[in-house]
Amino acid sequence: MEQRYDVTGMTCSACSAAVEKAVKKVPGVSRVNVSLMTNTMSVLLDEGVQETEVIEAVKKAGYGAAVHTKRGEKTAVSSANPIEDELKEMKMRVIVSFIFLIPLLYVAMGEMIGMPMPSWLTGVENAITFAFLQMLLSLPIIYVNRKYYIVGFKALKLKAPNMDSLIAIGSAAAFIYGIYAIFRTGYGLGHGETHIVHQFLHELYFESGATILALITLGKFLEARSKGKTSEAISKLMDLAPKTALLFRDGMEVEVPIDQVSIGDVVIVKPGNSIPVDGVILEGASSVDQSALTGESIPVEKNVGDKVIAATINKTGYFRFRAEKVGDDTTLAQIIQLVEDANATKAPIAKLADKISGVFVPTVIGISIITFLVWYFLGYGFEFSLSLAITVLVISCPCALGLATPVAIMVGTGQGAQNGILVKSAEALETMHSINTVVLDKTGTITEGKPVVTDIITKGDIGEEELLLIAASIEKPSEHPLAEAIVEKAKEKSMTLKQVDKFSSVSGMGIAAFVDGLPYIAGNLALMKEEDIYVGAFQEDADRLASEGKTPLFFGNREKVLGIIAVADVVKKNSKQAIDLFKKMGIDVVMLTGDNKRTAEAIRNQLGIDKVIAEVLPQDKEREVRLIQESGHRVAMIGDGINDAPALSRADVGVAIGAGTDIAIESADIVLIKNDLLDAVTAVQLSRSTIKNIKENLFWAFFYNVLGIPLAAGVFYLSLGWKLTPMFAAAAMSLSSVFVVSNALRLKFFKPVHADAVK
Repeated sequence: MEQRYDVTGMTCSACSAAVEKAVKKVPGVSRVNVSLMTNTMSVLLDEGVQETEVIEAVKKAGYGAAVHTKRGEKTAVSSANPIEDELKEMKMRVIVSFIFLIPLLYVAMGEMIGMPMPSWLTGVENAITFAFLQMLLSLPIIYVNRKYYIVGFKALKLKAPNMDSLIAIGSAAAFIYGIYAIFRTGYGLGHGETHIVHQFLHELYFESGATILALITLGKFLEARSKGKTSEAISKLMDLAPKTALLFRDGMEVEVPIDQVSIGDVVIVKPGNSIPVDGVILEGASSVDQSALTGESIPVEKNVGDKVIAATINKTGYFRFRAEKVGDDTTLAQIIQLVEDANATKAPIAKLADKISGVFVPTVIGISIITFLVWYFLGYGFEFSLSLAITVLVISCPCALGLATPVAIMVGTGQGAQNGILVKSAEALETMHSINTVVLDKTGTITEGKPVVTDIITKGDIGEEELLLIAASIEKPSEHPLAEAIVEKAKEKSMTLKQVDKFSSVSGMGIAAFVDGLPYIAGNLALMKEEDIYVGAFQEDADRLASEGKTPLFFGNREKVLGIIAVADVVKKNSKQAIDLFKKMGIDVVMLTGDNKRTAEAIRNQLGIDKVIAEVLPQDKEREVRLIQESGHRVAMIGDGINDAPALSRADVGVAIGAGTDIAIESADIVLIKNDLLDAVTAVQLSRSTIKNIKENLFWAFFYNVLGIPLAAGVFYLSLGWKLTPMFAAAAMSLSSVFVVSNALRLKFFKPVHADAVK
């Protein structure tokens, strides 16, 4: 079984790697995936493995863990969010750190910058007081940030050093050297060697160690707050869901908590209210604002029989509906779960960063040791060498590297959700940017998926309105989809259908019936020939309609044809624009359909599709996608039906139209909530924007370390006199992480380009 856990205490990708390494050692664990961004861990456990064993392994690695609690779900033990608790604790650490850091910096550096100092802190005679006060002020800072030492040294012991290890070694070295300096100062005073006192008074590293801890904690706090902003899209969706529902029970309106709504309950929705659960309208009509879930700006008209979705807003009318999906089964809950699951996965590009981080920290420790040894043996003294070694440790923390990918993935999937695009995994979001061929199912994807009347043609014997009335009347008893299209057309025109007598069906050809005592016949050309009815001038019209991919139906009496009604599965209004945009983006478009070649060619000509594969049996769609892949193409398959499921699974990225079947949606990597092909274009654009952002983040993270480590190690000291102090290194490290998170947050301004230009 697969179990999710909340993990606390992780600060960098080396931390998440250490947690993965520890949990993998638990017998019966076959797969572990730790997300630094969401502070969650997904573990595939064999039967019989206890959750406590996994939690204990995480704790031994120096971190905290608990079984994952779903959003909004309360447990008997606690309803608190561990991530929020950690943020509060971090805020407390920042406040305490700076309360003591400010006076510490004043004492340590006040005299150097000309600030007034009390007499009992100045002069050689007060050297011990001066040094000891700095040590006392640094102790509370060290204590509130003791987690760095607990986790850092534990990680070193487990041979999996992380960012905390670098901070722990650097700040501990500074503090220990400060204590050594106090002893040396005491020795100098006791033996009258004032030159020793003067030397060590200016080489107390208490303020450096404390500043490192305070600034890094501040950076982590700002980073954690920024990370919280990346999931705002989901938080906004959750806030839309009402906490109560108005039910119709025993002839009365009863308000109940949302978790007490059951399938089959009749729910009442008044104007301005949010819809509490998913269902089907039983009575009334209204327009519903679905923008928060689907991105549609215009409210959608809803009538009896239409579906309504939880967390959408009723605008005008009053209606009642039957609850069909409640709790975790609602569309809203599934959207939230899908986005959370996507954030808990890793894109291939993130795994590369993790591997680099795994060797990065030990390498940095090695560089720090080499830095110390080189400068010490060059004759620059213990203090100078130690300062540079500490600076290397602090500036090299791989936080920015570890955050580069997951933070962008989280913002990208959140933006997708706001645009009605559900990305099931980080890998799908990454892969989508590199596809060069889209394979489109025809019915329900390019077209509406249901036939409609497109043409009514008569030659003067009867009017179009009269022909439609007779046609709809005799087609009413038929269950054929084409007959339904004609009846629906008559309903649109508010026609009252006539009584039909002696209805009969002619298998594979059409139907016959009497209306007002007169015989009528309807069907294909074969039926007209069978009944020996002269088609005449209608033949040319029938051929033209067929060449346009439409199905011509002949209607006549027993003597002649009275007219033709053409029925077709019409192209969706945005399909042409979407296909044009795909082509402008350099993506080949292939249509895959079970329809005959003539109909398929008509659609291809109408939309300018590159290639059509027609008359494909449902079971062969997967094979066709595989053949395209084998020719060297990266394929996104877009479909909506049960027969598309194998092809969706085979494709590099499977994209399901939201109005499609549950099986198609389950098989897909990306789900488009709206029934709109333009959203597939948006998905590609979002993927490209996200990957571009990730590459920017990785560039800056690598560039920062490539530039920062040599500078910290003193490479430029001899030639240019450049030397960083540990304090500046701590500030620079924190800023690099905040910069990467801030850059990723720019994705929140992503807007799909549909009209004038293409990314």
